[in-house]
Amino acid sequence: MTISALAARLDVSDRTIRNDIKQINEEIRNCGVIEGDQGKVSLRVFHEPKFQAFLETRLQADDFLNSYRNRIDYIFGKLMRSKEPVLTDELAYEMNLGRTTLVNDIKKLRTEIEPYHLSIQGRTSKGLSLEGSEYDIRQYVIDQCYEQIYRDYPLDQEIVTMIEAASRDSFIEKSAEEAFKQFVTLMLDRYLTGRSLGKLPEQYYTLASYKAFTAIEQLIDEIGECLGIRIPIEEKLFVFLPIIGMRTPADIEGIKALPLDESIRGLMRKIIHQIGIEMEINLVDSEFSEEFLYHLMFMVNRLRFGVHLTNPMLLDIREKYRLAYQMGKIAAKVVKAELGLSVSDDEKGYLASYFVVFLAENEHKQKKPFQVAVVCGNGRVTAGLIKAQLKKVLDSSVKIVLYADEAVDEDVLSDYDIVLSTITLPCRCSRPVIYINEIFNERELMRKIEKAKYWDDVEVPVLDNNWFVMTDLLDETRFFILQGAASYDEALQKMTASLITDGQVDDGFLERLRERERKGTVVFDNAIAIPHGVQYAGDKLVLAVGVFPAPMKYNEHEIKVIFLLGLPEMVEADDNLLIRIYDEIMSLAQDRDMMDKLAAADSFPALLRVLYRQA
Repeated sequence: MTISALAARLDVSDRTIRNDIKQINEEIRNCGVIEGDQGKVSLRVFHEPKFQAFLETRLQADDFLNSYRNRIDYIFGKLMRSKEPVLTDELAYEMNLGRTTLVNDIKKLRTEIEPYHLSIQGRTSKGLSLEGSEYDIRQYVIDQCYEQIYRDYPLDQEIVTMIEAASRDSFIEKSAEEAFKQFVTLMLDRYLTGRSLGKLPEQYYTLASYKAFTAIEQLIDEIGECLGIRIPIEEKLFVFLPIIGMRTPADIEGIKALPLDESIRGLMRKIIHQIGIEMEINLVDSEFSEEFLYHLMFMVNRLRFGVHLTNPMLLDIREKYRLAYQMGKIAAKVVKAELGLSVSDDEKGYLASYFVVFLAENEHKQKKPFQVAVVCGNGRVTAGLIKAQLKKVLDSSVKIVLYADEAVDEDVLSDYDIVLSTITLPCRCSRPVIYINEIFNERELMRKIEKAKYWDDVEVPVLDNNWFVMTDLLDETRFFILQGAASYDEALQKMTASLITDGQVDDGFLERLRERERKGTVVFDNAIAIPHGVQYAGDKLVLAVGVFPAPMKYNEHEIKVIFLLGLPEMVEADDNLLIRIYDEIMSLAQDRDMMDKLAAADSFPALLRVLYRQA
């Protein structure tokens, strides 16, 4: 076929066809070539397996563009990187789309970028171009399409190492560190391709006075030296934005690098006052932690400088903690009135999470401990066995008191909320009584407790079959999606490397894990692996969870979930804790449905929802 015939069939110019042939030849140079002979072009393949692999990759790319979301991200990426207008026909050909589909996608994209003060201008025979400030372009990328545009644009490992070291030294919260990497990647890409920010509004330059900015400026200067460039102040201020707008770290001491804006205390008092007025809930500002003050400050920074946070727990907070969310809405109204800043629903959800904690703590203070009397006629050892079983059913706040049958009477038992007994009581009892065996079925007891609620309107604080010990030890830094792992060992390396980087385990931990595995299997119930070893980085037990979206083969097993345990050197000190964790993991292994849901968890909040049986 001739070039002209191809151009006519595809409705593009001869030049486009020649450019495409040049590009394709570059991509297939190790397996084939498109040749021209007397005006005709033909394909010659000299390495069939490599060529088939190339075709599969291109087909996957076509599948990628079947999604509307992926298409408009691709279009935006094309426009933001092009220094010349992009012809509609050539873009349609490149994306293997019909013109009508492309025009509709561009229309939708125009609507989506409008709030960012961006527009797509089209000029007849000249093509499409993206119009708007460089800052607004970057803001849209960060908020909407960073993952799609920069998924194949990794930072140099040396730069990643420098960022991670700086994060540890500066107590940067983990999610802020990831956001910081994104901002640095975006900044370098745009700046190195001649798209610098230029002059920023004056308020941005005030950020240079922050104590934490000194460390960031030094880091960016070091990155510039690595690349042989000098990076201007505007670009440094840009990458500083996720730091001044980060989530409040768990380590309150760590955030002292950012001095607290004292005006925030006044804002908090006005929020508390307004909640008192509207809801008649008397909050005491002294009962709010420093974390809440810093959260308000970071939130105000985010709102002022256009840093957006997505709250993955928003829907759950709205549904489950409606009172707290209402308080968050009132707080947002105060921020709007005092500072003129609009608070997003995601931010309202984060505000609400602090009120959830306050309400729970307040309830705990006002409520006397729930008390259970256990009457047993078979001696102290049996009584201790019963108490140990009850701790698996009842909340840790419940006070359990053991009695021999001869030690109880009606007056003694009347002081308790509920009575559990292995024998027929020797006296009258005005409180709900549940009879149990010395070794009882925990689920059966929970059913009896449920019935007791209707008998005497008593609410027994039970564990609800949740895994509270496990969840107390987990956080976002200890949860891993092991999608890309080629093997169980590679997955283990990924998890331990992250834990080592965070200082949660020591450098020799992985080798001790492997040594332990050589001594015996760490796989249980054909779905769970529990690798464990001694860690010397601290005196606390470390638990991390890794999930395989698709089962991973390991020897004769298929693993869905890894529970990685780092045991302190003096494991005896945490003996009860360790036993409880093993007990919880084994309970999980018996529930196939739970295991499938755990393996499918695509985020840390999703994992928690599964463990709390909310998914």
